[in-house]
Order: sequence, then structure tokens, then C-alpha cells
Amino acid sequence: MFDAGPTIVRVALDLPIARLFDYRLAGEATPVSGARVLVPLGERTAVGIAVELTRSSSVPVAQLKRLIDVLDTEALLDDADFRLLRFASDYYHHPFGAVVMSTLPVQLRRAASSPGRAGVGYLVLTSRGAGIDLATVPKRAVTMRGLLERLRSGPLALAAVRAEFPRGARAIAELVARGWVGRHTEVQPVADPAAAPAASAPPHLTAEQAAAVAVICASRQFRTHLLLGVAGSGKTEVYLHAIAHALAQQRQALLLVPEIALTPQLESLVSARFPQAHPVSLHSGLTERERLERWQAARTGRARVVLGTRLAVFAPLPDLGIILVDEEHDASFKQSEGFRYSARDLAVVRGRQRDVPVVLGSATPALETYHNALAGRYALLPLRERIGAPPPAIQCVDTRGQRGGDGLAPELLAAIRQAHARGEQSLVFINRRGYAPVLTCRGCGWISGCHRCAAQLVLHLKDRRLRCHHCGHQASVPAACPGCGNQDLTPVGQGTQRVESALAAALAPARVLRIDRDSTRPRNAWPEMRRAIESRKVDVLVGTQILAKGHDFPHLNLVGVVNADSLLYSADIRAAERLFALLTQVAGRAGRARARGTVLIQTAFPGHPLYTALMRHDYRAFADTLLAERRRAGFPPFVYQALLRAEAPRLDTALEFLSAAEREARRLGPGITVYDPVPAALPRRAGRERAQLLVQSGSRRELQRFLRAWHETLSARRSARARWSLDVDPLEF
Repeated sequence: MFDAGPTIVRVALDLPIARLFDYRLAGEATPVSGARVLVPLGERTAVGIAVELTRSSSVPVAQLKRLIDVLDTEALLDDADFRLLRFASDYYHHPFGAVVMSTLPVQLRRAASSPGRAGVGYLVLTSRGAGIDLATVPKRAVTMRGLLERLRSGPLALAAVRAEFPRGARAIAELVARGWVGRHTEVQPVADPAAAPAASAPPHLTAEQAAAVAVICASRQFRTHLLLGVAGSGKTEVYLHAIAHALAQQRQALLLVPEIALTPQLESLVSARFPQAHPVSLHSGLTERERLERWQAARTGRARVVLGTRLAVFAPLPDLGIILVDEEHDASFKQSEGFRYSARDLAVVRGRQRDVPVVLGSATPALETYHNALAGRYALLPLRERIGAPPPAIQCVDTRGQRGGDGLAPELLAAIRQAHARGEQSLVFINRRGYAPVLTCRGCGWISGCHRCAAQLVLHLKDRRLRCHHCGHQASVPAACPGCGNQDLTPVGQGTQRVESALAAALAPARVLRIDRDSTRPRNAWPEMRRAIESRKVDVLVGTQILAKGHDFPHLNLVGVVNADSLLYSADIRAAERLFALLTQVAGRAGRARARGTVLIQTAFPGHPLYTALMRHDYRAFADTLLAERRRAGFPPFVYQALLRAEAPRLDTALEFLSAAEREARRLGPGITVYDPVPAALPRRAGRERAQLLVQSGSRRELQRFLRAWHETLSARRSARARWSLDVDPLEF
């Protein structure tokens, strides 16, 4: 090591390199740990996060480049944030700098958008700061007392603050860290608590809800609770009471949800219950400015409740008191590209690091979660009774021998007509968008395949386009078969558009509304649709899983499910688990207003054990059966897995890379089970050939020890022809 003499700052940069970068300080600007800095990087400049200051480096001082600028006067990330980020980087074997920078709002990753720079932004007194008695602030803290006095008159521009308090950077950082002062990119007046709307009164809890709330609120330190509640049992109300308890303790609450579509509804509910808590939501549907402002509100402690999707697990929360994960089984909590983390699992890690309780809620928990509860690692809190209505009657409609291009059985159509005659709403669920999964020629056998993927182009008839749902490629619908010239091309299978058209024709004048990723893509489309449903301007809904999660439509009493059997054909070990969870969620939409709902599932296998358990509403018996099968087969949760993925222009190149990785794996991990390299389930995507290599162990510790050595070896080898990534605890193969 070389003694640097002057202070050196180690910086995390968004690069695929597993190390920090050393820079010499320039001038008098000295960043605090967690502040952003601007540094030279090759021929360009880059924004990074200062992680630590040091006086030594593995590089001679003369060879170190100088820091260009310090962009923040206070830390954007504190020690607790760094602990979580370091764990995530180590566990998922992703470069620390890339992990750190990926969790920041996009505007903070650009030097041009720097709310912490001189003359940009404002300091605002928070409600906590407004309640501080200045007599309790030490007299020697002259700058801190002066700032608090000035801010009581209103927000101050940073330029004015620096002019009046030229040595106030440390005092500002201390005030922000205590949650007394917030920094904003525009003036935001302090809310007057007396002017806040009155909080809505909570409903009376059932005995089961009250018991669950009592256990959660009694947790004064880390404990993970599994809230296993049937659909309609009031899990959300348990969450709200747990949040209320955290707020009463002057703490913040983090509530994670799997889908963007759920956040507006929950945000309205939380805002009505806790109007003074300034709840904010964090998800990918926000503009860059909205995300920055809400992220800053969470970081400064102004937002006492944060709702968010996957990435919100990293939101900086100085007063964190509880973490709640709704629909914890949902695969959306696992990032599927790049930094492949599980937000649910990191929520548990964050709870342990911060010593706060964690609540995982679901009617159909992931088998890993349920297994942890059976083993006593998680506290099991059951909610067995539905509130306000009995559980829906689930029936199977036998489709064997039936034919029909629209995929709707006569029994289902008759039930929808009867519901419409009674003035009730119905939902037809099909988890496939578009008109038909494939367009084919019966003359020569041509099918509408994607030239970039090993998949078919889906027919979207309304705009006469063929679209690949994997890579986004689009093409016009051909006027005739490209192979033989036959003009009689046939759509095969059903999607939401086809079912929508069939229902509109069969049920006229009933009003049919399609809700899927295509129809909800325009901004504010989904809130407008939801209002139309609630005001009963819609009779029949046709939709994908966007409608399955968390929505309460009081006039919807009939649910029909089309194409449920498709997952039964899957080779995925989690296919049955996912199908049971999905159908349970869909069934939960039926019968929410004291009337018993009806669920009709079209299937060619009415006697399948999965459907039998579903009709009995018996998740625990179904899960126990699956766990027994997994134990015998040696599958998770009884083993721990990692998947090495590789892609290249040619499949043999990817397999060649994996074969070399396999040899290294067998050398490094004699106790690790190493499987042969194989093509991926979708072997070609976006013009790249894909393959994978699975490794597993009965010990998580041993697997992680092996992965560290293996990842280091693979990183040193590098491959110009094959790109690779490591997926720890994979959900998809």
C-alpha cells in the first residue's frame, strides 16, 4: 500500500467491476460518506457515491486522478443503507457500485441534475423540526440554532443559506440526519397539522385480525411474521393497524406491493387513514422528477409511510419501524434482469439489520415462506375467515369434447347472462393478451414465428399487428401466407382481445371492458377504468393478472377462468404452485358484498388434485403435498440453487463457455451438485442464443462460499463472445 498523504476518497461507480475506485481530493471540498461526487472516468465524467475516506491506496498517489466536484453537502445514503447494499451485492454477486447506483433516482445519477449543488434547491423545516424546543439545542451549536431559527420563518434557498452560514455544511448534514430539516428541489411549505383532513375511522377488527395485530405490535425487535389470510379476510386492515402502531412510535413504515396498479388504491387508503403521515409511492410509473421528490421525502423522514414496488426495498428511511410485504409470493418481487435480487428476501434482511418486525402477507405464500413458518423461523398468523361474505363456490367446467374458436364454454356464457340479468358484474380471466397466440396457414403449416426469438408472434387484431411479447418485434399481418400464398390464414388459440370480441357479440348490449397491459399502457388509463367499474358503467371485465391482485369490486359476483390448464403442461417445478396462487387470487375477486360469489374454471382435467384442493379452499393441504414432493425430489426449499446464464450469437458458443464454467465448478466445489449445461427454456431471444448451468447445495452457507470463488474465477476469465450472469435463488429456468 502507498501512503497517500492527502485524503483519498473511495467511490462506488455504476460499472460491472467488483471494486471501488480511488480519487484524490481537489481543493477544500471533502465529501461525507454517502454523498455524490463527480469524477473523471476515461474520456468522460461520471457520478458516483463516496463510500469512505482513506489515507492509503493500492495505486501510487501520483497516478490517482483528482475528484472533480462534490455534488452534495450531506449524505444521501447512511450506514444502514450501505449495510443493506453490501449484503445485496455480496449475496447476489453483483458489483457493489452498480448495486448502489441502481437504487438512486435517475436524476441523481446525472451531474446536470444535482439538487445538492450550490444555489440549487431549498431547505425546509420538517414537522419534527418545527416542534423542537431551541432551548434543548446546545448553545455551542451556534450554526444549528441559527439555521433552525431562520427556517421557522419559511423555506430558505441553498444559495442564501451558504451566503449567511458559509461554514454550515456540517450543521445542515446533522439537521437532515435528525429529520429536522429536509432538502427539496422546489419550495414545499411545511404542512400545518391543524389544517390536515381528519383521519378516517378504522373498521372494527375481527378476533383473528385483532390477534394478528396484537402479535405484530408486541414485536419490539426483529421478527418475521407470515400473515396467512384467505382472500377477503382483511389482511390490508392488519397492515394499516401495524402502520398506525409504527407511526405512534414516531417511526416510518415501508409497504411493498408487487404491481404498480395496486399502489394508487393503497395510497388513497393510507392517505385517508393517515393524512398527516405524508404517504408517498415509489414505482416505475413515476416521472423522473416525481420519483426524486418522493425518494427525498422518504430519505428526510418527511414521508412517514412509503408504498412501493420491488425497488422501494432500498428506499432510505432513517426512522424505519416496520416492513410489510403484500402478496409476498408474487414473482414480481424478483428482478429478472441485471441485478437479480429478491425484494421479499431483502425485506427480511433489512428487518434483521434494522431490528424491526417484518410482515409477509399472502393467501398462498411461497413454499419457501410457508416452510419457514412451519419450521418456526417465521411466526404464523392465520386469518381463516372471509369478512362480509362466505368464500366463493368454485366449480370446474369440463371442456373435453367441446369445440369453439372463442374458447368460451356454453355454461360460462349462460352464467354471465344470468349475472347480467341480476345487475351483477362478471370477470372473465385469461392470462394471455392479444387476439390469438399464433397465426397459421392450414395449407402449408406456416406459423407466425419471431425471427429474433424461439417464440411465436402474437396476433393483435385491433391494430392488425403481429407482436413478439419477448423482444418487442412487430410486423404487419400478411395479406397471404408467405409460404404458399394462401389468403385464408387462421388465428389459433385465445387472448384477451379475442375473448373481448366474443363476449361483446354474445352478450350485447352488455358493456365489456378489456383490462391488460395493452389497454392500461396510457397514463391514467387504469385509474379511469377502475372508476368506471366502481360506478357500474361496466358489466363484464376481461383481463389478465392485473385484475387478480388486491382489487375489491363489490358488485362482481361471477368469475370465469379460461385457459387455466396451460400451466399444467409446464416443466417448471413452480408451475403448480403459481397456478394455485393465481387461481386463488382470481377467485377472491368474486363475492365481496355479502353475497356468495361463483367461480367457473374451464378445464379438461376437472379431477386434477390442484383443482380439488382449490374447490375446498385448502391451501395448507395443497402446500403440504407440494412440500413432500419437493423434499423427495431434492428441490427448493430443501436445497439452495444458483443458475449461471450465458448468451451469445451462437448456441455452441454459449454452451462452450458454460462447459468451461462447469469444469471450474467441479474443481472448486466438490460438495456442490453441478448439472450439465443445457439450452434455456427460451433458447433464442432478441437474436441471442441462451443456455444455462444449474448448481445447488443443501447448505446456503456452502453454496455462497462456492459462488464467491466461482464468480471470481469467471470474472477473471472473461469472454468476448459470451455474456453471462449469475442468478441466485432463481425462480425461472
